[in-house]
Amino acid sequence: MGDKEEIVILANGAIVDGTSPERREGMHVLIRDGLIETVSDRPLASAYARVIDLGGQTLMPGLIDCHTHVVASEVNLEKNAMLPNSTIAVRAVGILRSMLMRGFTTVRDLGGCDFGLQQAVEDGTIPGPRLIMCGKSLSQTGGHSDFRGRYDTRSPNWLAGKLGALGRVCDGVDALRAAIREEIKGGAQFVKLMTNGGVASPTDPVHFFGYSEAEIRMAVEEAEMAHAYVAGHLYTAASIKRAVACGVKCVEHASLVDPEAARMIAEHNAVAVPTLIIFEGLKREGAELGLPAASVAKIDDVRLYGHQSLEILSRAGVVMGYGTDLLGPLHRLQSEEFVLRGEVLPSHDVIRSATLDAARVLRMDGKIGCIKPGAFADLIVVRGNPLKDLSLLTEQGRHMPLIVKSGQLIKNELN
Repeated sequence: MGDKEEIVILANGAIVDGTSPERREGMHVLIRDGLIETVSDRPLASAYARVIDLGGQTLMPGLIDCHTHVVASEVNLEKNAMLPNSTIAVRAVGILRSMLMRGFTTVRDLGGCDFGLQQAVEDGTIPGPRLIMCGKSLSQTGGHSDFRGRYDTRSPNWLAGKLGALGRVCDGVDALRAAIREEIKGGAQFVKLMTNGGVASPTDPVHFFGYSEAEIRMAVEEAEMAHAYVAGHLYTAASIKRAVACGVKCVEHASLVDPEAARMIAEHNAVAVPTLIIFEGLKREGAELGLPAASVAKIDDVRLYGHQSLEILSRAGVVMGYGTDLLGPLHRLQSEEFVLRGEVLPSHDVIRSATLDAARVLRMDGKIGCIKPGAFADLIVVRGNPLKDLSLLTEQGRHMPLIVKSGQLIKNELN
């Protein structure tokens, strides 16, 4: 994966970190033992440091994707769940490595990743971004994690124990409470509820509500007991308002948000994670990649409103994290979300969504998504200025000669 340096100085970089719409030229950063120790506008020196001259190129925090599925190697999620655990794990290694090589040094998994994968990345067994996970997402019968279809009468949990299953089904306050406690015991750092219908599942139109208000409120209570929070799969304005009123703190997708729902998100100090690229990818390639016809028919129900949702959320002052929600071969489109958002929002805001605001979504402010003393030394160097051209963050990391995660040089084409 690269060389681990105890002390590294990145000299003469132009910082773009989401704090300013302009680059900060002539900046120098000292890394020690995996953390950023010093950030200075004057040259730094250390007798034992390795110095890498950035030559005025852009220095950014490592990118953060707030909505991923690292075990989703197939677009057809029922097929994905049926694959052997060993196949899923091996494929996940490739997915994780590719994310890292695109400059994503932290990702949040919204259903499927387990503690074993997280620890394999943590101890260096496999290369990948830092993983924040919820374990399995949780759905009611017939909801967005129930892939049985109309005529399948098997138990809803017949695949729940498979690594490739992104979620599990549980109904009622008591069963849901037990499932949440089990996921938290297994390492979950937040709770994911399917509180709206979805595209990829067969029997839940997008406008359907998921879970009763009593179930949602209980899930919020259980999460807060573990000093965690609930993220809700949410599209429609009605479902967003209902979930946020019940205490849900992270609104995933928000494709059909309206101004009132956006104001509620902001007033309740909640956040949102739009995911435009998954719907664009599914529209172009979903059918040929095995997405069932019932799901293909639902894509435009949310896709057509993506740009509008960004405008509404932005006007309401909602904190928006960068998210992609990609599946199977579509993972390669991970960085294209930058370009889609840039069609609506200023480049500075788009970059902030994958740095400072993403860190806030993950509740890791000051540790990731920033270039400041005490933060993890997660850094990328970009040729050119992404504030002027967001496409420099695409093409699978082609424009990134240096990628650093926790002080480790993952990629170094500079010296």
